[in-house]
Amino acid sequence: MPKEIEVKSVLNKAKKRDSWFLDDYTLNPYSSCSFNCLYCYIRGSKYGTNLRKSLSVKTNAIEILDRQLANRARKNEHGFIGVSSATDPYLKIERKYELTRKVLKTILKHRFPVHIATKSDLIERDFDLLAQIDERAILPEDLMHMKRGTIISFSFSTLQDDTAKIFEPGATPPSKRLVALEKTVNHGFLTGVCMMPLIPYISDTTEQLHLLFSTFRDSNVDYVLPATITLFGDGKSASKTLMLNAIKKHYPKLEEKYRKFFLKSTEMPYYYRAAFYNKMEELCKEYELYNSIMHAAINKSKIPKVL
Repeated sequence: MPKEIEVKSVLNKAKKRDSWFLDDYTLNPYSSCSFNCLYCYIRGSKYGTNLRKSLSVKTNAIEILDRQLANRARKNEHGFIGVSSATDPYLKIERKYELTRKVLKTILKHRFPVHIATKSDLIERDFDLLAQIDERAILPEDLMHMKRGTIISFSFSTLQDDTAKIFEPGATPPSKRLVALEKTVNHGFLTGVCMMPLIPYISDTTEQLHLLFSTFRDSNVDYVLPATITLFGDGKSASKTLMLNAIKKHYPKLEEKYRKFFLKSTEMPYYYRAAFYNKMEELCKEYELYNSIMHAAINKSKIPKVL
């Protein structure tokens, strides 16, 4: 069972708007994450090896958020709120606690725009609120030209269910995630994919990349945001340790490469990263996909369906 806690603050103001995700604020109604992705950047001794065991529910989050958003709204400080930045907003416990749905109702009340990033198909439950936010949100003056109050990003590191089971064992399988993605697109939301992280020599092969890009093009997504992997720490619950252990067990032929890459660095070598992002540019052009939420919003106007 998750631990129930009370917090003093739930809304975090960014020093500078995120250039990729356009978030001015972030909030996390839950702490830790039952999806338990091995590569997740929040990993470390704080949460332990199995993130599910350290789940916390912020029971007073809505009361606190209501006050914080009222204060920001009075000052005309509307901006995109990223839900969530350090966990998934649609964990399985959301079915019981419905904190994310209550968060969205509060965001709608104060007319803030929202960016949802998720690996879950549970988001379908909240299409009604997300459509209302899309229509009624007050955008920051410099983002008025976007004309969209809701952004929805689905996260994929692979399209293969068996591969995902290794690296993101608690998450909704990619096959179900893809169905939810297509439903989101069909409802008219500004919808894209965070291909984060693509897993070196596993989901970033030529074959897998063309499968990813062709699948998302055929799903009519508005944008894709690809990124390579970053791994941290040497403790038993660190992302680097867990990923290297998984590679050793399931992809032993890649073990030596991975250990060499991450021996003294948190990132893949510069030559790999340079080639990676050049390839992503090429594929975006080939498959006619935007690699920017801003450009997608400006160039692809959609009218959400009335639910």
